[in-house]
Amino acid sequence: MSFAERLRVGPGFRLADVDPDSTPGFDGDRKDGAAALAAGEPELDRLQELLFANTEHDPRSVLLVLQAMDTAGKGGILRHVVGAVDPQGVHIHAFKKPTPEELAHDFLWRVERELPGPGRIGVFDRSHYEDVLIGRVRQLADPAEIERRYGAIVDFEERVAASGTVIVKCMLHISSDEQRDRLAERLDRPDKYWKFNPGDLAERALWDDYQAAYQLAIERTATETAPWYVIPANHKWYARLAVSELLTDALRSLRQEWPPADFDVAAQRAALG
Repeated sequence: MSFAERLRVGPGFRLADVDPDSTPGFDGDRKDGAAALAAGEPELDRLQELLFANTEHDPRSVLLVLQAMDTAGKGGILRHVVGAVDPQGVHIHAFKKPTPEELAHDFLWRVERELPGPGRIGVFDRSHYEDVLIGRVRQLADPAEIERRYGAIVDFEERVAASGTVIVKCMLHISSDEQRDRLAERLDRPDKYWKFNPGDLAERALWDDYQAAYQLAIERTATETAPWYVIPANHKWYARLAVSELLTDALRSLRQEWPPADFDVAAQRAALG
């Protein structure tokens, strides 16, 4: 079975049944995982170049959604997976606390503005799902509005997919103990202080509430068009390999070819001398 088949959320999914220490679909260790990631980079790079080369010929794109608890490894995915391709063909956006302008619109207004254009890979480092995760846990909107948002997300993603964007939604799933260790490392190392936010501890105190919110959000928004992939992420090397494989699969599904020349090749070769 492929990574996609093993990690894709299906009927009866329970987040609590996913072992964050597991490595579904891969029997090797950290060294083997790093080697497999490196071995896959040329194909990922080629497929991304193919997508970008077709910007003027093919309106399609790919959107990678990364959602996770703090310290789960989203930054490592950006560096080690997305960083393996040409940055000019990538658009990365992290959705933070809404601005007053954004709050004056529907919650998806700001998301629509950051969707990838033709030939691009878009990456959401945190996403529109913040509005049904922290929004639910912190009661930033009333329950009826949170309920409305699940349906709005499904409709939105259906429309985005219909326009030609392949959506890859990844939840990086770590354990509470692993998060504690990663936060402790940030406090132990002066070169990691900049990554530590005291507010992370307040969110950590609501761990169980967030797990319940993730379970509900995944249940309500996993569709055939935009499925969820839940990736055990206690092992950073495995999470990076899994996301790389999922992104490669998404690009491969486009079945693109190199665009034809829009000039007379023979004439240009003759002019070159």
